[in-house]
Amino acid sequence: MKTTSFGFDADLINKYDKSGPRYTSYPTVVEFSINFTAEDYKKIAQATNAEDKLRPLSLYFHIPFCDTVCFYCGCNKIATKDRSKSPPYLARLYRELAMQSKLFDDSRVVDQLHWGGGTPTFLNDSEIKALMARTRQEFNLREDDKGEYSIEIDPREAGRRTIELLRSEGFNRISLGLQDFEPKVQQAVNRVQTETQTLAVLNAAREFGFHSISIDLIYGLPLQTVKSFTETLHRILSIRPDRLSVFNYAHLPKIFKPQRRINDSDLPSSEHKLEILQAAMRILQDAGYVYIGMDHFALPEDELAIAQSAGSLYRNFQGYSTHKECDLIGFGVSSISMVGNCYAQNAKDLIEYEAQIDVGKLAVFRGIELDSDDILRREVITEIICNFYLKFSVIANKYQIDFSSYFAFELTELADMHEDGLIELGADYLKVLPAGRLLVRNICMVFDKYLRSKTNASFSRVI
Repeated sequence: MKTTSFGFDADLINKYDKSGPRYTSYPTVVEFSINFTAEDYKKIAQATNAEDKLRPLSLYFHIPFCDTVCFYCGCNKIATKDRSKSPPYLARLYRELAMQSKLFDDSRVVDQLHWGGGTPTFLNDSEIKALMARTRQEFNLREDDKGEYSIEIDPREAGRRTIELLRSEGFNRISLGLQDFEPKVQQAVNRVQTETQTLAVLNAAREFGFHSISIDLIYGLPLQTVKSFTETLHRILSIRPDRLSVFNYAHLPKIFKPQRRINDSDLPSSEHKLEILQAAMRILQDAGYVYIGMDHFALPEDELAIAQSAGSLYRNFQGYSTHKECDLIGFGVSSISMVGNCYAQNAKDLIEYEAQIDVGKLAVFRGIELDSDDILRREVITEIICNFYLKFSVIANKYQIDFSSYFAFELTELADMHEDGLIELGADYLKVLPAGRLLVRNICMVFDKYLRSKTNASFSRVI
């Protein structure tokens, strides 16, 4: 099933452009409860070892430190130039690794590993080596280079030697933050990063054989224009990265304090943002990139595009993935685990996280155990947002339901989207049409039972 095309209809976008989840999980984090404890998580994690077929593992490490703060950033991070903060944090990660490893069968292979942040390369070379060594000591990492081992890179914090080290330690996928090359835009968001720095890291990743290189861009930043953004895009496309993420800047200064340093008057209007997005998508399509969905593009030969074409793409807290059957274990402050039928999030405050680890406890402070309806709806949403297609009879047979009766309300709600040409709604299937691919979050929201009772949840706008 090819999904290379998309439709851009400004009227439809304006009609459906409202706030909604990005569906890195379902239920989303706003449904997590403090009544879900570390003990609940441990019981569920240990129970996964008794399953007939042991699932492989995915490990996520959150490195929260950044040398400077980017004003647009909504991540959980700690801006500091004090490199002495790394060793105490790593000491806690080592203790957490030991506690988590006791919950899982030693034979379970780590098929996916990801370092995010913050800035993972805030760590120096010896610290990178030490964290990977301790991870190998506690978990069964692959040695055949067939896993999906990725890291987020700030090119200002990584040179050629660092990229070589990361490759030798087993990382084979790399994501580079860029956002925009235009100096005025960079200054407005406090992320001054030269083209030379960026391309040096990208070329080093090619030299040392990284399997996939991804570039992150953001549209809707202050002082950004169609001309500046498309020039940035053309300069990056001359290198032809495997993947690009073109994110919408979500301006939520009430939630993210650094964004208060951005002048609202410098932000492009909604109409201007749409012009930037439309121009960018046209350029990427002309360059041969496949629109994966949710801001992501990939070359046709990239594994994400291949998986989507085969209907096997997956999505989790690290974004799109080809490793669907993993139990995901999160390490570090604010990280989220997805194990068995639960989600469990670590404390978001560093002091609280450290205090729990120091007394020999996992730092889980909230989570949720999914019921049968959650699991069913999660699969429905995942199929739509990843593969743009849902076969009703497959879901009905797997979960022993009558799809039309179970989702009678949702099918009625989808009628307008069918009439507007966002979807094709057949007797036994839902297919997201080109015009609906930019608005796939809206389609998924129809199946989100929790949204029906939400009046003020803070989500980003879909476009």
